[in-house]
Amino acid sequence: MAPFHFVHAADLHIDSPLIGLASKSEALSQLIDDASRKALDNLVSLAIEKNCRFMLIAGDLFDGEWRDFRTGQFFVERMRLLREAGIPVFIVLGNHDAENKFTKRLEFSDNVQVFPSQRPESIRLDDLEVAIHGQSFPRRDVTENLALGYPDPVAGYFNIGLLHTACTGREGHQSYAPCSMDDMISRGYDYWALGHVHTREILNQNPLIIFPGNLQGRNARETGPKGATLVTVDSGHVSDLEHRPLDIVRWSADRVDVRRCADAEAVVQEARTRLEQLVLQAGDRALAVRLHICGETLLHDELVRRKLTVFEDIATAAASVSSQIWIEKIELETKPPTQEVAIDPSVAGRLQLIAEELSRSEEFKRAASQIISEIRAKTPSGTAEDEFFNSLAVHSTVRAVELAKAIAAGGGK
Repeated sequence: MAPFHFVHAADLHIDSPLIGLASKSEALSQLIDDASRKALDNLVSLAIEKNCRFMLIAGDLFDGEWRDFRTGQFFVERMRLLREAGIPVFIVLGNHDAENKFTKRLEFSDNVQVFPSQRPESIRLDDLEVAIHGQSFPRRDVTENLALGYPDPVAGYFNIGLLHTACTGREGHQSYAPCSMDDMISRGYDYWALGHVHTREILNQNPLIIFPGNLQGRNARETGPKGATLVTVDSGHVSDLEHRPLDIVRWSADRVDVRRCADAEAVVQEARTRLEQLVLQAGDRALAVRLHICGETLLHDELVRRKLTVFEDIATAAASVSSQIWIEKIELETKPPTQEVAIDPSVAGRLQLIAEELSRSEEFKRAASQIISEIRAKTPSGTAEDEFFNSLAVHSTVRAVELAKAIAAGGGK
């Protein structure tokens, strides 16, 4: 048997709103509204591009009741595109699908097979020597262990279990169709294609038990690349496994450590640098970012006092980095330096602390340059080099302390 590919997806949640972004940008509102649909388009394109022999969808096609019947029509149309490419699709319905009264009324093209909800069944693909076993949710709140009822594997075939489940439980997800890894391993299958949990996770290697995560992140808790799992089977075994990002809008939650920032402007620049890195990582995708400004810093009180202005400056910096980036939220989580961190009671220690905080300040650099110029002008000609630098150190220290006091008195501006 020649190697072949299949794609494993779950939790499409078509037309589910992206929470927290709707009011952020009118100019990009359409992109936000269409994100889940375009992610499905990317999934269909991937299956066609890789000449997949079939597609698996492990539940939650939709997001409960539709706002518009065209949501169902859109999905049906995309399944028809796969039919034209000769790609069959095997689906189990999840908890959100079960609560949607319109799901059962959809008329799919003949390449789509939805597993029944009354009992698990097996579908054999004899040309590939593959058997797929699955059961849809009969209702939203399924609390029984469906995996234990799945059929025995077909001898000599590559056996796949298609299941919507929370397994032993996952934070943020209802404990539907609970089961253990031992329950699944005991069935003797080669691959378990799971759905329900929105974070990609490989639970077991032999056999492979995988949550691919959802296609498109929907809120600030669903961060990072979202997509589907592309699987290659060779001689009855998985020979390659690849996560393919398919998301349109990527959510990110990132920390910006400002411990070494000398002033508020440096904090904004630190945030900008991190946003530039995120844009590079995301490629051509739009970004929704939650920033956590953190670290122990002498700037803490100033940042609290000027929080609104600093946040506005960060948002402005984000707009200059990319036209497709939203600051979903900024959390100020800085702290004043602890006693242990801040205190070196010697004069040298206090001066070092001042120097560390001011060393990145453009204002300080300009003032220090002026001080050095003044000292050079006042130094008698013929002064030995070491005497010159001793003189420089003394005068610089005095003026640096004066400057630090002046900056502190002016609020750091």
